[in-house]
Amino acid sequence: MTPQPNPQVGAAVKAADRAHVFHSWSAQELIDPLAVAGAEGSYFWDYDGKRYLDFTSGLVFTNIGYQHPKVVAAIQEQAATLSTFAPAFAVEARSEAARLIAERTPGDLDKVFFTNGGAEAVENATRMARLHTGRPKILSAYRSYHGATSTAINLTGDPRRWPNDIGAAGVVHFWAPFLYRSPFHAENERQECERALQHLEDTIAFEGPATIAAVILETIPGTAGIMTPPPGYLAGVREICDRYGIVFVLDEVMAGFGRTGKWFAADHYDVTPDLMTFAKGVNSGYVPLGGVAISAEIAETFARRPYPGGLTYSGHPLACAAAVATINVMEEEGIVEQAARIGETVLGPGLRELAERHPSVGEVRGTGVFWALELVKDRETREPLVPYNAAGTDNAPMAAFGATAKAGGLWPFINMNRTHVVPPCNVTEAEAKEGLAVLDAALAIADEYTV
Repeated sequence: MTPQPNPQVGAAVKAADRAHVFHSWSAQELIDPLAVAGAEGSYFWDYDGKRYLDFTSGLVFTNIGYQHPKVVAAIQEQAATLSTFAPAFAVEARSEAARLIAERTPGDLDKVFFTNGGAEAVENATRMARLHTGRPKILSAYRSYHGATSTAINLTGDPRRWPNDIGAAGVVHFWAPFLYRSPFHAENERQECERALQHLEDTIAFEGPATIAAVILETIPGTAGIMTPPPGYLAGVREICDRYGIVFVLDEVMAGFGRTGKWFAADHYDVTPDLMTFAKGVNSGYVPLGGVAISAEIAETFARRPYPGGLTYSGHPLACAAAVATINVMEEEGIVEQAARIGETVLGPGLRELAERHPSVGEVRGTGVFWALELVKDRETREPLVPYNAAGTDNAPMAAFGATAKAGGLWPFINMNRTHVVPPCNVTEAEAKEGLAVLDAALAIADEYTV
C-alpha cells in the first residue's frame, strides 16, 4: 500500500489524542505520540506519508506483520458468524485455538486458560501455582518484565515496579544469569550457569522451600535485554523445582510463537515447565488474547475443585479466530522457519558486523528475530551508554540514536542503554538489510558519546 498524505486528518487525530487519551508509562504533557495512518507487513506510516520500517513489531507482537489478509478475513468472518459469546460455553473458534496451541506447547501442557493478555496470564499462572501447592511465595528474576497488573508488576524486576511495589506481595527476586554483566563474577558461560543455579538454590534455602509456590522466568527475557540463558540453566532450574516441589513457570509472552525461530523459546532448551504463559504473537496482536498452558498435574488439581478465577472475555471468539488464522498462516508460510533463517543468515551476522565497526556496541545477543545491542560508553569497562533508568539529559545519547533511526525511516525499540532488533517473524531479507543500514547510521551517532 502506498501512503497517501493527509496532514489535516493527522492533525485532528493528534488533537483528539492529546485532549482525551491517557497513555501508559508516560508523563502526559511530556509525550508527543506519532499519529499513525496505516500499516502493512513490516511497515507503518504517518499522515504526512512518511513510512517507517517497524523494528519493534508494535510491542513485539506483530509476529506476522500488519494486516495479513488471511487473519483480517478470519476476524471478519467470525464477526459475521458469532462476534462474541460467554466463556462458559464451547465455541468452535475457542476450542480450535486451544487445540492448535496445545499441539505446539512442549510436554503435557495440553489445557489452555485464555486471558486478554500477558499480564493476566501471569496473574492466573501464579494463582494456579499458589493454589496447587498451598504455598504463598513466588520467586522471579531481576532484569525481567511480567506485566502491569498487581501481581505481575510486583514480579517484574525493572524500574517500572518501583512506584507500584507493595513489598509484602509474597514476591522474592533473585539474579538470573547474564554473563556480560555477571552478578556472580563469572568468566565464562559454564561458571555463570553454575553460580546462578547455586544462587537460586541458596535463595530457596533461606526463604524456606516449603513457602515457595513457584519460580517464574522469562525463557529468554524480552524488554529487560534479550539475555539468552547459558546451556544447562533452565534444565537446572527445572531440577531444583522438582526437588523442592516448586511449580516452574515459563513466561513466553514475548518469546513465544516464532519469535526465537522456534514455536516457543523453551524448545531451544528441551525444557517443559508446569505452566507457560503466552500472548502477543499468538494472534499477532490483531485482537487482545493471552493465556496459560497448563500441565496435566496442575489441571488435575482443579478437576473437581473449582478454579477461583475467570474473565468476562476469556477466549473471546474474535481473538480466538485470529489465533487460529495466525497459527495456520505461520504453518502454511513457514514463518517460524523464516524467523530462524533471517536470524542465522542476516540479522545475527549483520549485527555482529556492525559491532565490529561501532565502538558503542558492547555486545550483540539474540536468536531468530529477537536481538539486542548493548550500547556502551567504553567497551573495556562496559559502562552503559546511559545510566540505568536514565531520563532527561542523562538519556541524551539514546535519544539522539533514536532520532537518527527515525529520520532514516526505521522505528527502533529502545530500552535504557539498549536497542532491540525485533522485526516481524516474516520480515524479508531485503527489509532486514534495510533496517541494518539505518542502524549503521544511527550507531555512528551513538559512537560520538563513547570514550
